[in-house]
Amino acid sequence: WWWDERVSARFRRNLQPTLTYWSVFFSFGLCIAFLGPTLLDLRCQTQSSLSQITWVFFSQQFCLLLGSCLGGVFKRTLAQSLLALFASSLAISLVFAIIPLCHNVVLLAVVMAVAGLAMGCIDTISNMQLVKIYQKDSAIFLQALHFFVGFGALLSPLIADPFLSDTNCILSNGTANASSNLPHIRKSLLPHQPGNLSRYELPMKGLVVTRVSYAFWIMALINLPVPIAVFFLLYKERMVPCFNGSSHPLLSADELALETRPGDKDELSATSQRPHTAAGHEDLFSCCQSKNFRGASFTYFAVHITGALVLFMTDGIVGEYSGFVYSYAVEEPLSVVHKVAGYLPSLFWGFITLGRLISIPVSYRMKPATMVFINVVGVLTTFLLLLIFSSSVVFLFVGTASLGLFLSSTFPSMLAYTEDILQYKGCATTVLVTGAGIGEMVLQLLVGSIIHDRGSYSFLVCGMIFGCLAFTFYALLVFFHRMYPKPSPELDEASPEKAAGPEDTGQYQR
Repeated sequence: WWWDERVSARFRRNLQPTLTYWSVFFSFGLCIAFLGPTLLDLRCQTQSSLSQITWVFFSQQFCLLLGSCLGGVFKRTLAQSLLALFASSLAISLVFAIIPLCHNVVLLAVVMAVAGLAMGCIDTISNMQLVKIYQKDSAIFLQALHFFVGFGALLSPLIADPFLSDTNCILSNGTANASSNLPHIRKSLLPHQPGNLSRYELPMKGLVVTRVSYAFWIMALINLPVPIAVFFLLYKERMVPCFNGSSHPLLSADELALETRPGDKDELSATSQRPHTAAGHEDLFSCCQSKNFRGASFTYFAVHITGALVLFMTDGIVGEYSGFVYSYAVEEPLSVVHKVAGYLPSLFWGFITLGRLISIPVSYRMKPATMVFINVVGVLTTFLLLLIFSSSVVFLFVGTASLGLFLSSTFPSMLAYTEDILQYKGCATTVLVTGAGIGEMVLQLLVGSIIHDRGSYSFLVCGMIFGCLAFTFYALLVFFHRMYPKPSPELDEASPEKAAGPEDTGQYQR
């Protein structure tokens, strides 16, 4: 391995759970990116208008945010976490299989709401469990986790593409005229949020001709190994009721003996008798209870808030840029050809995925705080150059790739940095995941309304403002980090959480 032996040994001990959480995040990515390119075929399938079918976006995004908030409810023990992940990943496969059977737009919205809840649970629980396992070594594994969501997000449109209709999939008298608008409409729906589609009229009645069902069934089959992998982890951990007697713990006694000092064995055996809970990692509602505020310093709250605000801005930039860069490119003064402009969202997401892959080895050599600093400065610089060279089509493509690279590792780096500040005892993961989800929803809606009122140039101005705010909140986070009280070494060693925590032994905790 290109990392040190200690991290490599810890990874080997936790190989199965780590790979399982990565695969579950692949499900998340597979589910988040298919809706844009397939929405026109789903409109035909449900025989609904464009304005009606775009409500499916809202149902998925809103329930994703709700699922992120509620995800912590299921992670108080390992058994609850794995059962929630099993149900969520299985639900995603079922959603893919059921979508072709939804011939009513309301039913389709309900099914996508279920998918959103499952995705939200996956988002919160997978991040939290990796942080619990690896703690101070979690940055590299979080980068890999978020690579898999990018990989899934790239794969699902590629699966769907061969089955998308080349002409309007509702055949009627107006089909010929409507079909000329299809490329523009389809690109306006990539990748998450629809643009302004009210000016387009497509027939709602006629013969439905679409093959998109095959794409969803293929994705259901591709995703099916994920819940199977979670089930095997449940079986390995002896958490399947019918098979409790025959399996063994993930960490054998011999491996544990090699990794612990002789004096620790009695302490570890006593610790293993206690039920393990996710101390300091509660759901959003539990985090807001007054009992968690007792004795907490001002900087404790400030770290949570500023960290969430950084991700509110950066994830909001991801959402608004990917949602509106196509619309910006085809408008004046750039007036890019529709087909060429259609590559911009794909380029953006491609470089986000590439950046996450590059960040896996980089995060081992570089501190999370440094990576976040490079990210926010890079985003700010890229938007500044995009404003300066706003009339250059070539630089729009270069800037789109650059922005994808700088935004790619922001979320996992910020999560690792904030959890490290709080010594893994705060509510950082839940608060940050929720803040990022809210930012992606709110800033997309805000930028969409501003572009409609002020014109396409405001798209870059908004990005520049959000980048400045992200940098400002990051600077405040660093300031509060310096003020945050450091734990006393004597208290740290005497703490029961220190003895029981996974950081000392590397054991996969129940």
